Amino acid sequence: KVINVGLDSFADSINQNDGIAAKVAWRPPAEGNAEVGRALATLLNNEKVDTANRVAFSRYLSANPVLKGIGPALDTLPGMSERTLLHAGPPISWEEMCGPMKGAVVGAVLYEGWAKTEETAWKLASSGELTYDACHHHGAVGPMSGIISPSMPVWIVKNTEHGNKSYSNFNEGLGKVLRYGANDPEVIERLKWIETTLALVSKAALDIKGELELKPLMAQALHMGDECHNRNVASTALLIKQLIPAAMRTNIAQNDILATMEFMASNDLFFLNLSMAACKVMLDAAHGVEGSSMVTSMARNGVTFGIRMSGTGNTWFSTKSRVADGLFFPGYSEKDAAPDLGDSAITETAGIGGFAMASSPAIVQFVGGTPAQAIGYTQEMAHITVGRNSAFTIPTLDFIGSPSGIDTRKVVDTGIEPVINTGIAHKEAGIGQIGAGITRAPMTVFNDAIMALAEKLGTITLS
Repeated sequence: KVINVGLDSFADSINQNDGIAAKVAWRPPAEGNAEVGRALATLLNNEKVDTANRVAFSRYLSANPVLKGIGPALDTLPGMSERTLLHAGPPISWEEMCGPMKGAVVGAVLYEGWAKTEETAWKLASSGELTYDACHHHGAVGPMSGIISPSMPVWIVKNTEHGNKSYSNFNEGLGKVLRYGANDPEVIERLKWIETTLALVSKAALDIKGELELKPLMAQALHMGDECHNRNVASTALLIKQLIPAAMRTNIAQNDILATMEFMASNDLFFLNLSMAACKVMLDAAHGVEGSSMVTSMARNGVTFGIRMSGTGNTWFSTKSRVADGLFFPGYSEKDAAPDLGDSAITETAGIGGFAMASSPAIVQFVGGTPAQAIGYTQEMAHITVGRNSAFTIPTLDFIGSPSGIDTRKVVDTGIEPVINTGIAHKEAGIGQIGAGITRAPMTVFNDAIMALAEKLGTITLS
């Protein structure tokens, strides 16, 4: 009888010869990097880190995201200026941006009226006259390219437990949309309608309804088959249920209310942006705890994938973004795909999305895989998290809480990369979504974060 650690082939040989071999899945920590492994060893069973993680995780768990209102980005987002465009992922310059993000920037320039033609918009975008910054630096999140311009309406979410706020733009629906880099007149017209009608109706309804707690709504959606990242069918329906009766009691023209209802009802992803803002405000509450190895942001800009960790402040640990492995729409393949893109991995960072796929077996028809694999992803993520969120329970796993609070130490120690389900954009601007799939957060960024945390705590000294 043998316990086999490592390669399965050794155990297979024993079992084939009438022996009994128990397989233990193990790999060297830090991908075999001895320097990172030594740094990790100083942080495991480290009382300061363990205590800091308990504090950060407690703040995340106790956070209460509440939808408070809607306002124009310029007047609402901290640090926003008249010529600033916010984007998804870690900071990136215009020259480095991927095709879909550049296309979205051009669309935002046209939407703002800073240029009259696409040609002049491209020139302005590359002129150095505009300021580009990460949404995360302004308390905001945006899906895919994540572009937020000054005139765009944004949802305002407040954590009533700790007082911090987060923001997100409105979801445009499917097809040719700005977040995938489309910028033709149809896209600009829709953005203007969102600004002048959809946001107006939603704000009026919210004023009558009053503040809306998002955590219970998301919890209910998880019980109805959503995972609140790529599947938001139930959450969108629950939001409509809350807002539309209130909208009917306003003095707004019935045609505008009807158009709003039809738009929301036809867009199964409408709640996604609110889900992202809710996750952002919960995780920001956990950010900045000295010594904590808990991840508070995962984000991608189509070129780089980055994380931020609670105990290392606003430092980004970044590497090359991967192309997701998934299901492609007819006529497209991996060679057409842009690398992973968007701030929506904030959902996985908060313990839903790919971490809660066991709640959403139907999601595999969109991103690939099987219901059993969806359950497996959720169970696997429990090995790399600080704990479970009892507010987000999973029916198929006897209502256990979703695994939450990614612990950088556990990622590096186990070699298990966090799972993310995601939409896939075409690598060129304007074509849009070409599929959906599964990707993993690259191990490199977690190795770098471990080194930084160990140096900051003084457990190692870098030469």
